[in-house]
Amino acid sequence: MAQGVPLHFVIPAFPAKSPNRKKVLGTLPDLGERLSLEFLQSFCDYVCHHYEPGAKITICSDGHVFSDLVGVDDQDVTAYRAELELLLRAIGSDSINTYGLENAFQSTDYTEQREQLTNRYARPVEEIRERALQDPAARSIFGGIHRFLFEDQFAVSEGRSRNTVREEAKLRAYRVVQRSDAWSALVEAFFPEALRLSIHPQAAHSQKIGIHMMRTRDNWLTPWHGVALDEGDGVRLVKREEAERLGATLVMRGGRPSHFIAPPASHKSRLLLQEAVR
Repeated sequence: MAQGVPLHFVIPAFPAKSPNRKKVLGTLPDLGERLSLEFLQSFCDYVCHHYEPGAKITICSDGHVFSDLVGVDDQDVTAYRAELELLLRAIGSDSINTYGLENAFQSTDYTEQREQLTNRYARPVEEIRERALQDPAARSIFGGIHRFLFEDQFAVSEGRSRNTVREEAKLRAYRVVQRSDAWSALVEAFFPEALRLSIHPQAAHSQKIGIHMMRTRDNWLTPWHGVALDEGDGVRLVKREEAERLGATLVMRGGRPSHFIAPPASHKSRLLLQEAVR
């Protein structure tokens, strides 16, 4: 601000859709991503209202960082990011740009890029495991990632026991945290003066500022692990199976699934509950 230049925020986010079809509608961005991008653009607009130079946000799309660990094809990650770019143009965003693993390294091979990331910036898995045992905040991050990995793997692991899948997910979760920390270190090195946003819950006074891009009852739920549910008086992020249990109507946009509209009964029940709470 002393220099009179736009504030720069970075947010590692928007990797790719979860492979678990109980959570999401497909492999490409939908209304959840669109509303989240609009929120980020609105955030920059509000900053500009209070500070004339405004703000800009770099989305450090980390899909290729984890794709081999979370069961997502690299081609799906690339297609997802290309659609994000189209969405940014569609909403007229002039404050948001994207950055990915392919921008950081010269290689065009994603496996090689991941190896370079790990070799240059990662800490040993044993250190990650020890930190998760000792630090409550690190344990919370690990627990959230382990839960997501278990849910996604179990959904596509027909005939395998929950305990077996849970243990495999635990091993992968440590490697995901390792890569996440490495990606954070790379982002910090490439954008040393940027303010860091996070889509994960953060402890007070941490180096990252945790944000919600959409309404949700689950602090860990994101547009790439859920669907947008229009409840009449607002849009909430839920898992696909929850929307379907409600009997919500699937909305198509441009020939692709976009979001759900909740049935009137659920609107009425929610309003009655809110009135009872008052």
